Amino acid sequence: MMSLMQRASLLALFAAVFALSACAKSHSDPVARGRAVFASYDCKKCHTVAGAGGSLGPDLTFVGFRKSPQFLDVWLKDPGAWKADVSMPNFHFQDGVRADLVAYLASLQGQGYLEAPGVRPWAAAELAGDPVQRGAEIYKRVGCVTCHNKAGKGGYPNVNAVGGRIPALESVADGFSKDELVKKILEGVAHPAKADAAGPDPLLFMPPWEKKLNKEEVEAVADYLISLKPKGAKDGDW
Repeated sequence: MMSLMQRASLLALFAAVFALSACAKSHSDPVARGRAVFASYDCKKCHTVAGAGGSLGPDLTFVGFRKSPQFLDVWLKDPGAWKADVSMPNFHFQDGVRADLVAYLASLQGQGYLEAPGVRPWAAAELAGDPVQRGAEIYKRVGCVTCHNKAGKGGYPNVNAVGGRIPALESVADGFSKDELVKKILEGVAHPAKADAAGPDPLLFMPPWEKKLNKEEVEAVADYLISLKPKGAKDGDW
């Protein structure tokens, strides 16, 4: 029969093998490696993921849904080359490190909020009964602000899109009814019009939010956008 000491040694061996296996799995998983990069660079000092982190930069909980891996790679390579006045520094990531970080960010598809409805920031009790403020919170948290700017002012670059910029939303009430806005947000705009038909597809686009938000939530966003209309505004370009 196996002695107590032999059993203990065998258990220790199994534990070591399990730990090595888990470590190897982690190192072979680009998402896990990217998560470690995100932590080591203390990205949460500026960015929130699923309600945890800072507010200097945008909430990244939905970043993998609203931004393509191709855009994320271009952005992380040199943020200032895409947007000259950006506050995010260039970390000069090595190619492999950047690829792992892209893999992690691409995995952030909103699950941090959607899998636990009670933690959705826009579900806060103080926003109940106020669709405009609720819509403003959704606009910020799901990342509309990262393309259309604060208060829908637009102006963010989008290479080879008509006008070269993300459209402003301040005057959408002049060109769209609420129902039309809701439909457009739900369905998204996968292929923005190209300035040069022979050139590359614009890297920024609006995803179909029907995959992540319910109609009532999108209606609140529409209420917020309609509220942005400045006095005497002309027709918008969205």
